[in-house]
Amino acid sequence: MIKPQYALERLQALTKDRDTYITTEVGQHQMWAAQFLKFNSPNRWMTSGGLGTMGYGFPAAIGVQVAHPKATVIDVAGEASFLMNIQEMSTAVQYRLPVKVFILNNEYMGMVRQWQELLYGGRYSESYTASLPDFVKLAESYGAAGLRATNPGEVDEVITEMLNNDRFTIVDIAIDKSENCFPMIPSGAPHNEMLLGPDDEAKKPTSEEGMVLV
Repeated sequence: MIKPQYALERLQALTKDRDTYITTEVGQHQMWAAQFLKFNSPNRWMTSGGLGTMGYGFPAAIGVQVAHPKATVIDVAGEASFLMNIQEMSTAVQYRLPVKVFILNNEYMGMVRQWQELLYGGRYSESYTASLPDFVKLAESYGAAGLRATNPGEVDEVITEMLNNDRFTIVDIAIDKSENCFPMIPSGAPHNEMLLGPDDEAKKPTSEEGMVLV
């Protein structure tokens, strides 16, 4: 299976010599992008930070592409966040904007699932999406390009094809559905109680105040 960290490492390696701007949606993919993509110039990283604005990345990428028509603009997305403003595909195609949407697709609202797994005893609720569109066919239905990778051996080929394409392109990367993003700090916990990896356990149950924050 494809690990999301690997997909982003390969995206970094294959775009390092390009004039690249990165936007993100919100969730695990956003944090992995912050960890595994490198920026050597200012104003190349557009993200909503801790505001939790699902749907931010795609319209932001459209705006960046208009401002920098010759640059490579990539929206690193989760499949759930991308659905928030998916209608803007029409804008990207109509104005011939070669924005790239790089979806790390785990079929979950990944950060919600991670919290439910680690802090709520695996009580999963409304975090899995069983009715996702076929993103390749969806792209093609708008007259855009759609690509997919389902195993690690396809990742480089798909990224290369995405970068060589001068059309709006969606790349659907099928990643490990159970991969978690670390480090993380449980709601209401201090920084010295952050979880550092999959074998780390919360040092105390999530407080009522912390549950309210979630």
